[in-house]
Amino acid sequence: MHRIDCGCEPEPLLALITRGRASSAPLSLGLTPRIPVFEGVNRCPSWLLHPHAHDVGMQIGAIVERAEQVLAVRANTAAGPASIESALRASSQLRSWLASCEAALTARLASQVSFPEKTIADCTRSTQHEATKSKERSDTLNKTPSLANALDNAAVTPGHIDAVTKATKSLDDDDQRTELLERVDGMVDIAATATVEEFRRRLALEVKHIQRDDGIGRLERQRRATRLRSWVDSDGMWRFDARFDPVTGVALAARLDTAMQTMFAETTPDTCPTDPINKQHHLRALALARLLSEGGVTGVGRPGRPEYIVVIDSSQPNGAGGPTVDWGIPVEIPGRVLAGMCGTGDTHAVIIRNGVIIHAPGQLDLGRSTRLANPAQRRALRALYTSCAIPGCNVRYDRCKLHHLIWWRNGGRTDLANLLPLCTHHHTDIHHNQWKLELGANRQLTIRYPDGTIHNTGPPNRQAA
Repeated sequence: MHRIDCGCEPEPLLALITRGRASSAPLSLGLTPRIPVFEGVNRCPSWLLHPHAHDVGMQIGAIVERAEQVLAVRANTAAGPASIESALRASSQLRSWLASCEAALTARLASQVSFPEKTIADCTRSTQHEATKSKERSDTLNKTPSLANALDNAAVTPGHIDAVTKATKSLDDDDQRTELLERVDGMVDIAATATVEEFRRRLALEVKHIQRDDGIGRLERQRRATRLRSWVDSDGMWRFDARFDPVTGVALAARLDTAMQTMFAETTPDTCPTDPINKQHHLRALALARLLSEGGVTGVGRPGRPEYIVVIDSSQPNGAGGPTVDWGIPVEIPGRVLAGMCGTGDTHAVIIRNGVIIHAPGQLDLGRSTRLANPAQRRALRALYTSCAIPGCNVRYDRCKLHHLIWWRNGGRTDLANLLPLCTHHHTDIHHNQWKLELGANRQLTIRYPDGTIHNTGPPNRQAA
């Protein structure tokens, strides 16, 4: 193995790679037929030819340039944020290109062995699940050549491809899946500028447009596929694994979230882990155990009666001349079924525009009368935020705490303008790592970090990409 000691001046990677070449022809590792001939190799191995791409991917010079950049910044302990961010982007591009390489090799392997997943797992020292995911990614790229080229050129990430794979599984037959893949192959420009989460939301809209039975047939199949199993693991812990249709899942999730908020609003048990994510998992498990073993939690309300927040966004047109209406449900539910669910739950309408609440039921300003937000304030903020308010954080709103921008102990009021949903991790950053937050008139967020960096965002936006 050739190792580079960053404490000296290593021979450039490009020179190391090209030194053994027998030809001076342009070198491309973009998984295309233009592969170099090395000493001792008479011809290019056929398994290096990319079965997906039709254009030339990243050239060897660009690949080496990015690798050298990552190595240099890693070795430079004095590198500043701009250099580190640039190196992280280069690292991401390399991962995309490598994922394209892996997909090509997987496609070649699948044509030669009967159980490619096992071979992949053995070669990469990964699990069977990870190997299956690699095989599915390769299959998706084989059906979307434009998207394959984009991955080969590092214009998109492996996460974008996996989002497409997952979206195809939500459709019911091959004709619908083929239609989705054809649409996706024309959405490369969207994928190249969207985050994985934004692209996933856009794919969900495409799936919704393709479904021809308003989702009723799929919902019936989901109901028949409902399952629950339990077992005892090697540590003596009881384990549960469950699958529920979306309608049942929404009701169960609402019941569990309400129980968790009721039980642990003021205090948490001594058994809580210190890790913020594990802490939330622990509290949810305790809430579930209480609901099952004791028949309920005081203050949770009637069983099986979820709450729906209908958000009407007058600043976002729906394409038909009206405002966008969002039910805030994280799964697709057929319209007819959703209409019927209204009678089984408590429905509250909130109207927003450009980050401002135009209408919301209940009292939204409590002043100094109480530290805890009331249900009306939680509903109003849920209408504005689908997740933690810190940009790029995808922790769901239901998993967030409502933070007082002017801290309660410093005289802060429990008014809507002084409340912001934050996940446990970012709530800790603000209270212990000296992050400073400010909200503008339209809830534009300004974050001031201890190093002097200032991060500004626009009003909260629920829209998909």
